[in-house]
Amino acid sequence: MDFENRIYSGTLKNRITSARDAAGLIRDGMTVACSGFTACGYPKAVPLVLADRVRRGETIRINLITGASVGEELDETLASLDIIARRYPYQTGPIIKRSINDGRIMYQDIHLSKLADQIRCGFLGRIDVAVIEATAILEDGSVVPTTSVGNSPVFIEQADRVIIEINTTQPAELTGMHDIFVPGRYPHRQPIPITDPAQRVGTTAVPCDPRKIAAICPCDIPDNPRPLAVVDEEARAIGHYLVEFINGAVRGRVCDDLPIFQSGVGTFANVVLEEILHSDWTDILLWAEVIQDGIFDLIDSGQLAFASGTSLTPSPEGLKRFYEHISRYRERIILRPQEVSNSSEVVGRLGLVTMNTAVEVDIYGNVNSSHLSGNMVINGIGGSGDFSRNALISIFMTPSTGREGAFSRIVPHVTHVDHTEHEVHVIITEQGVADLRGLDPRERAVRIIENCAHPRYREALMDYYSRALRRGGHTPMLLDEAFRWHLNYAEKGDMLPE
Repeated sequence: MDFENRIYSGTLKNRITSARDAAGLIRDGMTVACSGFTACGYPKAVPLVLADRVRRGETIRINLITGASVGEELDETLASLDIIARRYPYQTGPIIKRSINDGRIMYQDIHLSKLADQIRCGFLGRIDVAVIEATAILEDGSVVPTTSVGNSPVFIEQADRVIIEINTTQPAELTGMHDIFVPGRYPHRQPIPITDPAQRVGTTAVPCDPRKIAAICPCDIPDNPRPLAVVDEEARAIGHYLVEFINGAVRGRVCDDLPIFQSGVGTFANVVLEEILHSDWTDILLWAEVIQDGIFDLIDSGQLAFASGTSLTPSPEGLKRFYEHISRYRERIILRPQEVSNSSEVVGRLGLVTMNTAVEVDIYGNVNSSHLSGNMVINGIGGSGDFSRNALISIFMTPSTGREGAFSRIVPHVTHVDHTEHEVHVIITEQGVADLRGLDPRERAVRIIENCAHPRYREALMDYYSRALRRGGHTPMLLDEAFRWHLNYAEKGDMLPE
């Protein structure tokens, strides 16, 4: 279907323009909100034109808000030209990460479920322009998203003007995959009426006042998803321990059979899904923020009943596979706004078992998932806090070491706390499982060291803990010793498990 045939409103066809003219609506000092959640569903043509204007000598600095991280045409290209002054709520990529850590970009790391309400309440100021990638525009002006929903509904609702990029590389068959439910305003907000991941409670398109649409432009640039890293035996071992833990401690014990699962993003999380593929589990339900390659595998095997998320986040090969078999996959997948997919209310109601990755874990169960050595941001907390704080059982996974054993990811004290010991129930490394439920901090320390630390570092960790015990306290801690531990063992490189 060509570009103009995707605009079903005759009155809006007079807003058709080029990406260059559409980008002209964005001026220096504006706050711009863009669709996208991970490297899918984000605008591409308008940001590239904006970058070209700066290359030609124009001065443009904007505040950029998205759903989560986005593709290179947006985050990396604009960051490389110092176009981004402020960034919310999450990012990933070497160029933008360097700019944030160097202080050229001001960045606030925000729980992904909370951003929509912060925008509605004016915490981040007014949104001047929203740039939204779409599959189509319906007769009433409603916008059909592409491969992610993210924060697009609140961006369209709150922006002064809206630019729509209709991406003709995105299949028209995406229409109908979305379920757009927008919570009401405080203090009269009603419950989100979802009790099952397959349940639909909203519309298939994002409501939009047609008067707000200032420009509609074509885009023929496909999504540019990130490849998955090479799978290693550590990740497979962690996946194996996870399946064993669910079978032995959760299945048929805390729920009738299998719980509803949430799985985080990235290669590491995808390997865990692959290990589930080798289990005897059936009728699996997933309530998460991202849909990865492993979900397609579980659909093909007949093990997955349904998956709900806010974004498709496959590898390049996975995205091609999705497009080729979209009629099958769309029957098992719903994409929702991230304030719904990550909602604490829904997470708590569904009783999720959540599975997320850690950069480092301390012996008491505190988790760092976003910073290196306490001060260098890697990406952000993302949605892991939304899920872990409200989960029935919150699981964090990490290899026990990094850089082929150069440093331990199990440490006396994490250098940055994203998830406190109060919301971390289980730690899994390739060494084993530490079930922390019901344990005193001193019992947690012993279990984490014995079950999860690499043998190379186990003795040093136990020595530290033994000396901390002599100081006493509910959570024995030697802060000066913990600091020296990081000086001795922490790698200066990127610690994030892929």
